[in-house]
Amino acid sequence: MERTPPDRCRVLESYQDGVKAIRALAARVGDWDVPTPCADWRLIELAGHLRCVAENFLEYLQDAPDSRLATLFAQEAATAVLIRQQARQNAAELAVLPPEPGPDRIMAFGVSAGAYADLMPDMWDRTHLIYRGTKYTVGDHAGAACVEWHLHAWDMARAAGGDYRPRDPDLLVSAWHWGVPHLPLAAGDAWEAVLRSSGRSPRWPDPDDRPVDRAGRSRRRPGRQTPSGLPGRGRR
Repeated sequence: MERTPPDRCRVLESYQDGVKAIRALAARVGDWDVPTPCADWRLIELAGHLRCVAENFLEYLQDAPDSRLATLFAQEAATAVLIRQQARQNAAELAVLPPEPGPDRIMAFGVSAGAYADLMPDMWDRTHLIYRGTKYTVGDHAGAACVEWHLHAWDMARAAGGDYRPRDPDLLVSAWHWGVPHLPLAAGDAWEAVLRSSGRSPRWPDPDDRPVDRAGRSRRRPGRQTPSGLPGRGRR
């Protein structure tokens, strides 16, 4: 699966599943101030992040292959550098969002995510970016968007005290390898591998699952990673 590009129909279905899951979960939110698996982030900030990322993904698609993202990856910088640069960009965008309610942020997310879905089938084989000599297409990046939406659907479900598992987790493993080439993927159960590779604990918020230092004291997990390149600590 690692060496085989994800199936187009499965990617399109998974993308729509992720968007629908986020909108359905948002419709049931009673408190937008609850904490999320993204450390230091309340649900309202996660909603703002979703809006920003959907708008960015749409921009990258419209500008492919000359987008800001393509320019960034063309530098062939180390993974840590890519993560930091994307984190700074997206944190700045989130910081200047108006203080709108959660449902408004999710509505804006849905508009941009829907426009992306309308455009990507006709652009599927267009070059999206080139990273370390390998061409990645719009279809490859659509897989990265699938991973992004399903991870954040899980974040929202866990924040509300529930759980979430995508219908096609195996697709997300393939999508990760082709859509998130700068981040490694752990082995194991497909969905748990995606969760753990993004820095999440499948048992959040279980305090017993937190890492400990050499003295046996609990410490915070490393920053979470998603295809948008934003770490989970602080402002993702």
